[in-house]
Amino acid sequence: MELIPVFSYLIQGGKCRHCKGRLSPLYPLGELITAILFVFSYEQIGWNFEVIIAWTLISLIIIIFISDIAYMIIPDKILLVFTGIFFIERFLSPLDPWWDSLLGGAIGFLLLLAIAFVSKGGMGGGDIKLFGVLGFVLGLKSVLLSFFLATLFGAVVGIIGMKLGSFKKGKPIPFGPFIGLGALVTYFYGQIIIDWYLSLLT
Repeated sequence: MELIPVFSYLIQGGKCRHCKGRLSPLYPLGELITAILFVFSYEQIGWNFEVIIAWTLISLIIIIFISDIAYMIIPDKILLVFTGIFFIERFLSPLDPWWDSLLGGAIGFLLLLAIAFVSKGGMGGGDIKLFGVLGFVLGLKSVLLSFFLATLFGAVVGIIGMKLGSFKKGKPIPFGPFIGLGALVTYFYGQIIIDWYLSLLT
């Protein structure tokens, strides 16, 4: 009864039923957004195996979103479990060509690793491994677009946050939520964005 998404939080008044400690609104918000995105995925993709991959991706991103905001960490165990799940799913529903997953995973990992090396720790280890996983799901072109969008979203929110005083210069900002947002936008609209960009060059 305490684990019904969203409703348990509302029924308990946002508090633990036993110790009456306040529960973070991040959790019901994450549950609600997950439900909305699951329905949205079905509307966009329909009932086929790819929607299972979409739901898995959304689940990973929501977990990362909450853990990175709350604790500034992207757990290795979570990434390891989802890597195994995605490996099975992409084996059953591969990208075209099939090796695009392997190339995307390698480039996603190495790109963030290079940035971390050049910036001397400006990118966390969790971010690096997360991009490797996302690259495997999205493929090469999409993981590069995902990185661009994540950087763009992070820069815009970071600038606004500093102007408002929410963020302080030199203090780390969790990048996981922006990676997740960039990945989701790319997953659903990546080809449209790429086609639009290429049309500007012709």
